[in-house]
Amino acid sequence: MRSLLVIHQPSADLERNASDSIGTHRPESLLRSCGYQVCLAKNPEQAVNGIAEADGTVLHLPIGDIPSWSCRPEQRKPAPILWWCNDDVSAQSLNLCKEDVIIDGILFLDMMAHELHWTLFLSFRHFSERQQWKSEKQQLLARIEERKWIDKAKGILCELKNISEAEAYDLLRKQAMNERKRMVDVATSIVRLHPLLRPSDSGGINT
Repeated sequence: MRSLLVIHQPSADLERNASDSIGTHRPESLLRSCGYQVCLAKNPEQAVNGIAEADGTVLHLPIGDIPSWSCRPEQRKPAPILWWCNDDVSAQSLNLCKEDVIIDGILFLDMMAHELHWTLFLSFRHFSERQQWKSEKQQLLARIEERKWIDKAKGILCELKNISEAEAYDLLRKQAMNERKRMVDVATSIVRLHPLLRPSDSGGINT
């Protein structure tokens, strides 16, 4: 990561301190001194636009504000999320320690350059693993949903044709091959058409 988006807590105190000595205690000062490019954001629009050119996001916010802010840049481009933990934001976060907050790494003011580099490296790796896990979870949920449609279609075929589940599965598979479609697409069509093919007094089926 060479370029980072820094999101600051919208606060009059932070605005007032931006030009004085406290400004040297802000994350962008440490990052720039270690050779990183920094883009600043103080509102949602700046955050969404800034992440386009950044490799990660540093949140200078109380931990309770992280979910609402981190999701905005992620809508445009997923990237590692780091928390700038200083006295101010940590004090505001003491009663939120049990919050379910996604953070890939934590940065501190007194970090040395090599500590910062290693933290960013490990944060990126943690982010990559998190993205892989998220992708695998979505694939698993999609397969479970597909299995539901296929099982419903098998049940309908068993009822209509008086065949076993194994035979119904083979029938679905052959139909999918003949139509050059996925089995789940054929199964979905059968389930959705089935209520239209049954007598009106039967009540249909619950899909």
